[in-house]
Amino acid sequence: MKLLGISGTVVGAKTCVVVQKILEEVKKTHPEVDVELLDLRNYSVSLCDGRDLSSYSDDTKKVVDIVSSADFYIIGTPIFQGSLSGALKNLFDLVHPQILRNKVMGFIATGGTYQHYLVIENQLKPIASYFRAFVAPGSVYVHTDHFNNQNEIVDEEVLSRISDLAKEVVFMQKALKA
Repeated sequence: MKLLGISGTVVGAKTCVVVQKILEEVKKTHPEVDVELLDLRNYSVSLCDGRDLSSYSDDTKKVVDIVSSADFYIIGTPIFQGSLSGALKNLFDLVHPQILRNKVMGFIATGGTYQHYLVIENQLKPIASYFRAFVAPGSVYVHTDHFNNQNEIVDEEVLSRISDLAKEVVFMQKALKA
């Protein structure tokens, strides 16, 4: 069982920190789960233009292959201009809907205002619905204030929600595959 954590941005570190923290929680409580991090900052991915993936000359096909290899997901995005990142939206555009069908997704988002937590409900969950994916009931929104100067999460309530989301996605994945 492979859990892929996707840090859906090409700038900043906070989103990746939260995704990594959830992957660590899963590994701590479920060592049998194979975890992998896909940090889009480390790849050159072309804008989706509808052509076959094999015709892209950069990391595009490799990234889609990584997404395809997972059984379930933790997907993270920073909130820019009240929306998910363009990098994550581009990744969703590149992935064939069948790849994500009937797979479990858990969502996290990071941002600088407390109102932007609704992006998970109003944008990410409808995208998952389009893919016919199963969404964990909980999600994690992490405000800039929840980090210290070293980009470590210091808010205990946020850490508790991270732990809860880690448990939820594994529980759902195991229940669906039973």
